[in-house]
Amino acid sequence: MNSEELHLSGMPRCSRLAGWFALGALLLCGLGVVQNPAQFYHSWLVAVLFVLSIALGALFLNMVFHLTGAEWSSPVRRLLENLGATLPILFVLTLPLFFGLQELYPWSRAATVAEDHLIQFKTPFLNSSFFIARALIYLSVWTLLALRLRALSLQEDKDSAGQLPARMRKLSAAGVILFGLTVTFAAFDWLMSLDAHWYSTIFGLYVFSGFVVAGLAGIILLSRYLQVRGYLTKTIGIETYHDLGRMLLTFTIFWAYMGVSQYFLIWYGNIPEETIWYQQRWHGSWRAISLILVFGHFMVPFLLLLTRWAKRNLLMLGLLSGWLLVMHGVDLHWLVMPALHAEGLVLSWQDLVSLVGVMASMIWWLGWISSRHPLAPRLAVIKP
Repeated sequence: MNSEELHLSGMPRCSRLAGWFALGALLLCGLGVVQNPAQFYHSWLVAVLFVLSIALGALFLNMVFHLTGAEWSSPVRRLLENLGATLPILFVLTLPLFFGLQELYPWSRAATVAEDHLIQFKTPFLNSSFFIARALIYLSVWTLLALRLRALSLQEDKDSAGQLPARMRKLSAAGVILFGLTVTFAAFDWLMSLDAHWYSTIFGLYVFSGFVVAGLAGIILLSRYLQVRGYLTKTIGIETYHDLGRMLLTFTIFWAYMGVSQYFLIWYGNIPEETIWYQQRWHGSWRAISLILVFGHFMVPFLLLLTRWAKRNLLMLGLLSGWLLVMHGVDLHWLVMPALHAEGLVLSWQDLVSLVGVMASMIWWLGWISSRHPLAPRLAVIKP
């Protein structure tokens, strides 16, 4: 491998620019807290979950590749590790949500709890102190897993003959279990409890599948960006993109399967506490968003990704990855915002500012950590 194409020459300009965008956007977010705190915290929740999902999707894929011994993934393994290593800054950016629990969650308001017997029954689990403690556990588990895997991978570059691959495989085995549990409970806490009356046993899998789609789309776009800049051109080949495209198709189908399964189970059961959630999202302009998700998040990318051409045409694969990230953002908006705007879609400048603030912070951090080490493991398998 050519060492020049594996090392960034300092922090990329786009990352430095992202740092300034992040600073400006975060300052505007402070204005949003004062002007309309309810809107800010809902917008911030969507933004944090969107960016967090990319990092968590990358972490999950990295662990799965270690577990399965997928040598084809080695050219993009360091990129997955770098995306996962943005979790420390996302940990920090999640903390502001703790100050807005009463704006986000009805169960955190004493007056609401006093009048609602169902929420009173759930109070041992849904209370502010326990909620924050659980959130800190989730974030700590994800961050420690990501940083430890990356540290072992960097160590392997210097000691390729040791037991590091076995150690990473064992860590990934435990990590996948912890990941599944924490993501499921985080989905229950951060998203499902926005409506404390509603429940769905399949909701964790629905959120998880969206996170993996976001992680796959993110790694494809990051790989393409670096190759356009002249990096990893001889490391990541068309076969690697083809394999990533097949996984993107698989998890797009899985996301749709989870969504349809959840819908039909609730439709068949016809329990008021469950059906009200979908009824709300079939009201006003939310109906259009629901249909956009059916066609935009599944039908269109599914039909295109079925073709071998779309998975091997780098322009098309990049466009589809970007499109799926947009649809993932729409999905998160659809999950969160009806709790605030039940009458229909209401777009706010705080949605954009929050997303720019969190995303730009991640890009700035990603550029910094990527410039410190090679962009691919020393033993990366090169495919033509």
